[in-house]
Amino acid sequence: MKFIKIIVLALAIFANTQCSNDFLDKAPLDTINTSNYPTNANELVTLVNGAYQPLQWPKLYNLRMWTSDIMAGNSIVGAGGGTDGIETQDMSNFVTSTDNQGVLDIWRGPWPGILRANIVLNVAPDLNIDENIKNRSMGEAYFLRAHYYFILVRFFGDVPLITTPGSSNTDLFPSRVSKDLVYEQIISDLENAAELLPNKSDYSGSDIGRANKGAALGELAEVYLTLGNNWQKVVDLTTQVEGLGFDLNTNYADNFNPVTENSKESLFEVQYASDGGYSFWDNENQASWTSPFMGPRGANFVGGGFGWNQPTQEFIDSYEANDKRKDVTVFYDGAPAFDGKNYQSSYSTTGYNVRKFLVPLSVVSSYDNSPMNFPILRFSTILLMKAEALNELGQTSQAETPLNKVRNRAGLPNIATGLSKEQFREKVLHERRVELAFEGQRWFDLVRVLNGQYGLDFLHSIGKTNATTKHLLFPIPQIERDRNPKLTQNPGY
Repeated sequence: MKFIKIIVLALAIFANTQCSNDFLDKAPLDTINTSNYPTNANELVTLVNGAYQPLQWPKLYNLRMWTSDIMAGNSIVGAGGGTDGIETQDMSNFVTSTDNQGVLDIWRGPWPGILRANIVLNVAPDLNIDENIKNRSMGEAYFLRAHYYFILVRFFGDVPLITTPGSSNTDLFPSRVSKDLVYEQIISDLENAAELLPNKSDYSGSDIGRANKGAALGELAEVYLTLGNNWQKVVDLTTQVEGLGFDLNTNYADNFNPVTENSKESLFEVQYASDGGYSFWDNENQASWTSPFMGPRGANFVGGGFGWNQPTQEFIDSYEANDKRKDVTVFYDGAPAFDGKNYQSSYSTTGYNVRKFLVPLSVVSSYDNSPMNFPILRFSTILLMKAEALNELGQTSQAETPLNKVRNRAGLPNIATGLSKEQFREKVLHERRVELAFEGQRWFDLVRVLNGQYGLDFLHSIGKTNATTKHLLFPIPQIERDRNPKLTQNPGY
């Protein structure tokens, strides 16, 4: 399913959102013309499709979201050395400045999607169209707006909260509001989305891959997990998701195969396809960057092979013996052959490369056509959230069941019984680390558990002693503060 491939109308409506060939361009390109609104069902659906599109961009899931694993200590930049990825190197070494390009990308990435979702929610109620299309479109917009804000609030804390499209009367200099208010909006949006969206099983054909009820409920559970103030809500929501027909794939590798994308384990994933003729470096590009960027440098395994995201020895050592996920996730000396080719540790400065997102040359012969989707929410995450929440409620023995389901799929035995709450928490966090490796989840775990102290202790233990409390949030980019004098700065920057 590649429904966001057809975005001609959205591009016409939002012509001002398109970036130049260099996505790192610092010009203020994330502005949108709201003068042309949809008037019928087809136009509304096309606008909704456009609201998904920023997920694909390098500012979010095509680069910046997965590079957060580098900051979280799972890997290093690698790449070509020198200044290649210098902004990510600085972020991972916790010397981030207010003009860091990676931080600016993550700040700018969600806003076009938020505005497009706002337009949908503003105009859809008054359209005289099929109620099913109207409700689904509004549900998708609520879900997407919540997701974009969930990205912003976790990285930046307080942010402007904008829930209506801009107009000539709009305050062009919005202030940041308390993150508590942002979370209230996210929760409200996801509750609305869960009411309006169909089940995943109700989608077919070109609509497969759209936001669904399970995705809304699952993300709502993740929000409560992040807040850590209502563990029973996490249990209730994950239980609802369990009743919607999702399940673990028998084979962990099926989560990272274009042939088996949008599987029974997938609640929501970013959709990618061949580039369709657009430049690989443009926002309009439909192809994934993960395979060419993470492919081992000089190995001729995949198109591109830029060598980014090289796992550390500490991360490799975190695998338990006989964990089947290791051979799917990483390359190491002696790893199973890839497309008939053997891996050599000399391909990487750490001796390791990421494997799980690679598409071999025998499938895609060029660097700019990888169709590999990127997972945002999987059923294994639902099980791990439920296990964590049950444990925090003091129901540790009950929490073993969902945790063991994930472990058993990986070929691992049940965990030992009789663990304390603290010991079980460590087990769940370890399981999340290896299960969701390089999927952009580890950083959020580091900063949410024990109000970030868990993350600081871990980062210090692996030598990242620069990390302090201030680094639990990114700085507000200075260029944005120069343009909007109402934007305050996060403490310490």
